[in-house]
Amino acid sequence: MLYDIDGVLVTSWQEIPGAAAAVRRIGERGLRRAFLTNTTSRTCAEIAQRLCDAGIEVDPAEIVTAARLTAEFVRGRYPDAAVWVLNHGDIEADLTGLTLDADHPGVVVIGGAGPEFTHSALSRVVALMLDGVPVVAMHSGLTWATAEGLRIDAGVYLPGLEAAGNARIEVVGKPAASGFRTAAALMRLEPAQVMMIGDDLYSDVLAAQDAGLTGVLVRTGKFRPAVLASADRAPDHVIDSVAALPEFLTDPAERANLP
Repeated sequence: MLYDIDGVLVTSWQEIPGAAAAVRRIGERGLRRAFLTNTTSRTCAEIAQRLCDAGIEVDPAEIVTAARLTAEFVRGRYPDAAVWVLNHGDIEADLTGLTLDADHPGVVVIGGAGPEFTHSALSRVVALMLDGVPVVAMHSGLTWATAEGLRIDAGVYLPGLEAAGNARIEVVGKPAASGFRTAAALMRLEPAQVMMIGDDLYSDVLAAQDAGLTGVLVRTGKFRPAVLASADRAPDHVIDSVAALPEFLTDPAERANLP
């Protein structure tokens, strides 16, 4: 079981009704699980604590963030490069093994959007791209849900940066297939054995299906009926919320491929 967090389990770190009980009930069945999130404003430990505070008991080792995936990717692809991280939030604890140097970067890492995404900062990213400095994005999500409504995220900026910088930006987290497959590997499962629960039709569910997972869309968080209605592809399943997941999984046909 692979859970998205924002919009599926919590909104602005407040439990979505029934989420804690659902996660607990499913956990009691012994199903392997992880929590895959594009949240880039908090570390794995902070996210785990926030979920616990909301009544959803998890361990930091079960949290798979875009930052954690990106650190692993950059260490492998650019092992000796200094890194400038443009991100909203202090996540240095999850960027293990990277040399952080905003002044003389050999690689630029783009995280979650926020006030740090100024005209000056984005212009500098383009200038570095034109000078041949590679750019890696933690994710390409377009929006995220808060208690005050939707907010745009890093994915809104990436196409413009690529056009102005005349270079491709490598994406590591959702909706990149590598993120889903790495999360499955961390659970010691094949992608076909994993069910992804998400509120974003494209970044969570259809992207997971493209990576070989089973996709379940919930009607909470950033879910919008018009997006589903206009899509030219369908999710494997749609349920009202994660609270409905335990009953959904009682269907023998759905349980068949879940270890």
